[in-house]
Amino acid sequence: MSDETEPQDSPVAKPILRVVKGDLSPEELAALVAVIAARNAAAANAAARAKPKIRSAWGHPVAMARKPHQVGPGAWRQSALGR
Repeated sequence: MSDETEPQDSPVAKPILRVVKGDLSPEELAALVAVIAARNAAAANAAARAKPKIRSAWGHPVAMARKPHQVGPGAWRQSALGR
């Protein structure tokens, strides 16, 4: 029996934030993380509140399933309306 508590094939998580230069105190690091988290939360909220982009119905499959155009007086007007 082995006393290993961690499996051999566990994936190693990459750090989200890495301080490359400087010697931060725990308070400074906490402030940095708070600012980055607030900025990301604001961006996520703005994206959630954004209005959805209106898509053109030009290539929509429903347009291909419409009735064939009728022949007769005023038919050219009806063809433009998609009826």
